[in-house]
Amino acid sequence: MKQRIYFDTSVFGGAFDIEFDEPTLQLFERVKLGKIICVYSDLTETELVKAPKNVRDFFKSLPKKYLERVEVDNDILTLATKYIEEKVVGQTSFDDCLHIATATIHKADILASWNFKHIVNVYRIRGYNSINIRMNYTSLEIRSPKEITEYED
Repeated sequence: MKQRIYFDTSVFGGAFDIEFDEPTLQLFERVKLGKIICVYSDLTETELVKAPKNVRDFFKSLPKKYLERVEVDNDILTLATKYIEEKVVGQTSFDDCLHIATATIHKADILASWNFKHIVNVYRIRGYNSINIRMNYTSLEIRSPKEITEYED
């Protein structure tokens, strides 16, 4: 079974950022080869509307057969709100919480992000997963694309 990796919006932009482009493009190469499924949400689509044209075009160029679109629903809103209520992050990071809750509820194997402040942060990850477990969800692996591609075979 192919790994299903939830990509937050930062990963798509990472393809055009000199600091992040190499591991990001390696990760997308795995998508293009059908080695992993790129899971994204309707929130990602909304955020990409505001992204530069090259980022939007890159997203549109990905092979549809290796993409999986999921939607934010009431269960996701409830879980994301819980992250805020328990102060894992502040209210201004609600969209980040939506990405994490979406990946959790849709059972992604990993969430990939370049957001080190609010998402790929050991203290935040512990907070998100503590709440996930208490609310009867599984814990979520949260990694940067560099961490995902660094040791691949």
